[in-house]
Formats: sequence, C-alpha cells, structure tokens
Amino acid sequence: MSTHADPQPPAVRQLRLVVEAEDYEAALAFYRDVLGLPEQAAFSGGGGARVTILDAGRATLEIANPAQKEMIDKVEVGRQVAPKIRVAFEVDDARGTTERLVSAGAAEVAPPTVTPWESLNARLDAPAGLHITVFQELRTQDERESLDGFGKDRPAHP
Repeated sequence: MSTHADPQPPAVRQLRLVVEAEDYEAALAFYRDVLGLPEQAAFSGGGGARVTILDAGRATLEIANPAQKEMIDKVEVGRQVAPKIRVAFEVDDARGTTERLVSAGAAEVAPPTVTPWESLNARLDAPAGLHITVFQELRTQDERESLDGFGKDRPAHP
C-alpha cells in the first residue's frame, strides 16, 4: 500500500480558445480544412450565430514574461512582432504545413527556423486576426530538458 495520497484529477479538463472571425467561412476552411483541425461540434442560433469547435489535440498554456516573449520573437522572427497572445500548433512537418498555410492565404512572417530549444518554428499571420506559430519538435521532451536553460519551475506552495 502506498503512503502517498492519490493524486487529484486536474481541475481544468480542457483549454478552449474562442476566436471571433469576421469571415467565419474563410477562417473555418483555413483551420479545419488546411491546417487539419478535426471538427468536434458545430452550433447555430438565431440571428445567424454560428460556432464550430475544432479539436486541436492536447492544449497547454504557455506563460512567458516580457523578456522571454521578446527573446522568442528575436529567435524566430528577428524582431518583436507577436501581440500579447500568439497561438502555436505542433505539427509533424513545419515546412510542409507552412507552405500549405501560405497557399491558403496566411502571410508568412518568418520561415521555418531551428530554435535553441530544438524545434523548427515558423510564424504566420492567419485568418481571424491570429498571429500563429507552427512548430515541429526535433528532439524528445527528455532530450530538450537536458539542454541549457531547460527544466521545470516548481510551485511556490506544495
């Protein structure tokens, strides 16, 4: 019998990013049909109200201080460009995905670039006014954690 208490289930079950898109059809086609996010559900209501929920796989919330945000922009783009919120999508092929997204109307801000944290990242301005990153991990999580500057912040309270 273990002396440790059973871990509590996570308090949050899903991160859902809600984005208002002036051109709903174009944004839906871009994210669902070109980027490849599977449709999970769709709803419509009075007055032409519509929403589609797309499955983006596992969600994370990346909290960065201003110095880190500036450093990421400089590494990936060469200058500060990202607004306060940037949406990043992990993909299997950053180069191919970038080409598809640009062909579908995204504006390439920076081409796929190998970062110090060993991922291949591209920046784009995409439909619905989103500044996005598509990234491909080039090393496993364990391999990345062995690099300088990597690790895990520990909570201030146990």
